[in-house]
Amino acid sequence: MDKKTVFFLGVSLVILAVMLYLVGIDQVIAALKIAKLEFIAIAIAMQVFTYYLYTLRWKILNNLVDIDVGIKKLLPMVLVGLAVNNITPSGRGGGEPVRAYLLSREENYPMEETFATVVADRALDTFPFVVLAVLTIIGMTLTFNFDLWLLILMVVAVIAIVIILILIIYMSINPNFGARVDGWIIGLVRRFYKKNSDELEEKIHGVIRGFQDTMKMVISNKNVLYYALPLSFVIWIFEILRVYFVFLAFGASVSPVIIGEVFILASLAGMIPLLPGGLGAVDGIMIIFYSAAGITASISAAATVIERLISFWMATILGLVILPYYGSSVLDKISLGSSDEIEEHSENEE
Repeated sequence: MDKKTVFFLGVSLVILAVMLYLVGIDQVIAALKIAKLEFIAIAIAMQVFTYYLYTLRWKILNNLVDIDVGIKKLLPMVLVGLAVNNITPSGRGGGEPVRAYLLSREENYPMEETFATVVADRALDTFPFVVLAVLTIIGMTLTFNFDLWLLILMVVAVIAIVIILILIIYMSINPNFGARVDGWIIGLVRRFYKKNSDELEEKIHGVIRGFQDTMKMVISNKNVLYYALPLSFVIWIFEILRVYFVFLAFGASVSPVIIGEVFILASLAGMIPLLPGGLGAVDGIMIIFYSAAGITASISAAATVIERLISFWMATILGLVILPYYGSSVLDKISLGSSDEIEEHSENEE
């Protein structure tokens, strides 16, 4: 973990500590003391099952392109990817190149194929998120008294996500547009890399062609529509139900609709690239809006602390514990933060 990431984690934890102080740490501790452990245990079990569902969806996509790797091998990679997403201020995208790199290195598959399945996996996660985000913006506009700037910010964020998703899909099915993207990337290469540019350009051509071919296979396969996409909606349902059980642990009966709205809003805040995993921003938004929904501030803060321990810190700790198994070189590649650099370094190792 580099110094920059440690700094951001420290700042985010300080922000969370200040929020808890404003709510009243003694009140939060009192609320934690009355929590029913059986409901918290259910929430933890649901989160563990969600890890399995993440892995199952990725396995389905891998099988479509003849990457035959079992869940036992994929699950640790998923956890490492989640941990990297949480500890890097990268807009929750730093773990995907690392996950693709691990699968490529450990199982000897081409990087462009493993990266394409990871991108497809992330895109499938985006579909239900966009649907729920649109419903959330509509619902919360009616439920809460939003400032206009916040409403505009949420709408812009959702539109940006949709545009990126459309561009990735369009690039995969339209050769001409893919060629334009290829040319744009080559232009950047020629601008910043003067040495051995011909070799690097040929490598980029090969990666983009392999990525397009793999994405075409994934998108056109009916199993994506029948299995992987519905599984994405199931995953989001489990995410919301987990929060519901956390509130039940504190004796607070909160509408799953309200939980879903706040959860999606907090997820949008978690995409802010300045904060690892949205620490501070996510916690603060959850506390503020749960309180606005009629839950006492102490219960809102206590439930948020438990929820983030389960959803954020559990994945982070598990992933970081597993990470040394893949070697110290992976730690170096995390700090690179670029799929191109990861691939280049993996080839150098070979």
